Amino acid sequence: MLLEVRALKTVSLYVDKDTFVHKLEPVTKLWYAFTSVILSFIFPSIWMGLLFLSISVFLSLVARVLKNMVGFVSAVLVVSLTMLVIQGMFYKENATLVFTIGDLKFYKEGLVHATLLIIRIVNMITAFGLLILTTRPSDMVTNLVQKGLSPKLGYILSSVLQIIPQMLSAASTIIDAQRSRGLETEGNFSQKLKAFFALIGPLVLSSLVEARERAVAIEVRGFGATKRPTFVKLIPETRTDRFVKFIMKFVLVIAVVWRVTLWILK
Repeated sequence: MLLEVRALKTVSLYVDKDTFVHKLEPVTKLWYAFTSVILSFIFPSIWMGLLFLSISVFLSLVARVLKNMVGFVSAVLVVSLTMLVIQGMFYKENATLVFTIGDLKFYKEGLVHATLLIIRIVNMITAFGLLILTTRPSDMVTNLVQKGLSPKLGYILSSVLQIIPQMLSAASTIIDAQRSRGLETEGNFSQKLKAFFALIGPLVLSSLVEARERAVAIEVRGFGATKRPTFVKLIPETRTDRFVKFIMKFVLVIAVVWRVTLWILK
């Protein structure tokens, strides 16, 4: 029984907490994520990205998922460092030399542009990371279907949200099984490569079997029915949700109108 509970916990990245952010409607958090990303691109300013990044970090603190968020951000540190080096040296508008390291020259324009790109990426990760960490995938799909999304598209979205955690869980199980059979998963490169091939086969096959079993299960439950489905759990829309979504929509409209106006005037 304990093993089953642990397996269920690894199906998604959701962190179960009783906070204000967790209680928000999933669509509200989705609106925030899209708005923060779109505005950081509409306004080519570092400060706009930092504003939404600060909001996301603050909401992560409120939701008590900042530790999990750090894991998301750390995954792109190498890419960010590489981007900083490349743009700092080879950006097409480089003109103002800032410093040199040996024969390598870094310019202000490239470093500023790289910083803007990095902030946009981190802002995107934190905004959608907040959504993923504070929202059950099933609640997200149910809420979207309640708003009018096709149940078939909802199933696709649910599969996308759960595919990585499921594969990680399956990979962990397969690695433990292979180790119990005497397979060496640590050591030099050749041993790790051998372990990788021993892992990838069962992982792919188990994913295909699981996909088939899921397809059979949802068809038995009437997934292909043409009538509008009913819901076991209704996701309520509170006044706070309506207010936040109104603000997000209003800000988006103003930003788009402002951007289009500038484009026309040019």
